Amino acid sequence: MKSINIGLLGCGTVGTGVARVLLENRDLIARRVGADLSLKKVADIDITTDRGIRFAEGVLTRDAAGVIDDPDIHIIVEMIGGLNIAKDFILKAIDRGKQIVTANKALLATCGNELVRAAQAKGVDLAFEASVGGCMPIIKSLRESLVGNRILAMTGILNGTCNYILSKISDDKTPYETALNDARKNGFAEADPTLDIEGHDTAHKLAIIASLAFGCHINLEDIYVEGITPITLLDIELAQEFGYRIKLLAIGKKTNGAVEARVHPTMIPFSNPLSNVNGSLNAITISGDMVGDMMLYGHGAGMLPTASAVVGDIADISRNLLTGSTGRIPLLAFQPGHMKKLPVLPIDEIITPYYFRFAAADRPGVLSKISGILGDHDISLKSVHQKGRKSEGSVPIVMLTHLARESRVQQALNEIYHLSVVTDKPVLVRIEDVDYED
Repeated sequence: MKSINIGLLGCGTVGTGVARVLLENRDLIARRVGADLSLKKVADIDITTDRGIRFAEGVLTRDAAGVIDDPDIHIIVEMIGGLNIAKDFILKAIDRGKQIVTANKALLATCGNELVRAAQAKGVDLAFEASVGGCMPIIKSLRESLVGNRILAMTGILNGTCNYILSKISDDKTPYETALNDARKNGFAEADPTLDIEGHDTAHKLAIIASLAFGCHINLEDIYVEGITPITLLDIELAQEFGYRIKLLAIGKKTNGAVEARVHPTMIPFSNPLSNVNGSLNAITISGDMVGDMMLYGHGAGMLPTASAVVGDIADISRNLLTGSTGRIPLLAFQPGHMKKLPVLPIDEIITPYYFRFAAADRPGVLSKISGILGDHDISLKSVHQKGRKSEGSVPIVMLTHLARESRVQQALNEIYHLSVVTDKPVLVRIEDVDYED
């Protein structure tokens, strides 16, 4: 049986998982692939820590450049993370004619176009299934399974940290800070969770899958990003009273020749399967013109689920090497000459229903003032509720709107905020509900 040699760069949590899968399931993988996938070298700064794996003598090394230059290594697996060093190593490996596997979503979202061009010019494969959704085969579905579909929309819960926090607040009435600390204790949040809770991790993933789905290059800076920190227990409870749950969603849509690409807290109805995806789990619904709606669900992070996706990429590339079919599948799902330039719709131009919550003085005429300003900006109200939960002389006024344009909503809320009877900044949550009556 032919051997295909693998060089692993980075042996942190996921890198260790990759090594474990390759070593523990080596015979199983060989029977499925038709080749022995041999972990020839593992490069890491730290080669003394016990990772619970017995590496053969000489496998561990601090010399990443030497691994890349090794003529016997066929596939380089980048598990270092970050931007600069990882990018340099990948480009060097491509230049040496190595096949590449990575899970580095930040690098792909930021420099993916450059990496893809380099791989195409050299005729090597660049695989990145584990960059989005952990063990869920999102990339494979978009690049292969759904090749006969126009992708109309994607809506996903793609960050386990945020989903865990929102689930704890929703199900256990846990305060935000307590939920965040619980996420840290359980290994679902980093010591500094900013990238997750502010929505940037999800935006990285959306940039990748939007390119694949819509056949266009998505610049990360064009994606509207809003995190979960403004969401309170009160908003979650009120949303539930209306039949909704609040989730941090990645939303990608093809609309009138443009692409919507946005990440923000969103109210979705109980009837939406995504509303029941709780804890640290991830899920995504993909709408195609031929298949209708489909949903992928599973662990979006973690050592072994992510490693499973990485090894799946290694197996795919190994099969290509065995059959001489490297480059068989376009790296971005579309042939390079058929990628389009599509504008990303600015957030001000989206049209959707909204949830508003105002903290206002409990006195006559307040409701009519707020409603009047909304009407002046062509924002029609579907329902209005004034809750009897006083806080320092204020009461919450909650409104659901019909379809409204974001730019008009922001103008109206700014005007309302400056009313003397409004005591705090208005809260806005966008609504995604296919059955929403307008």
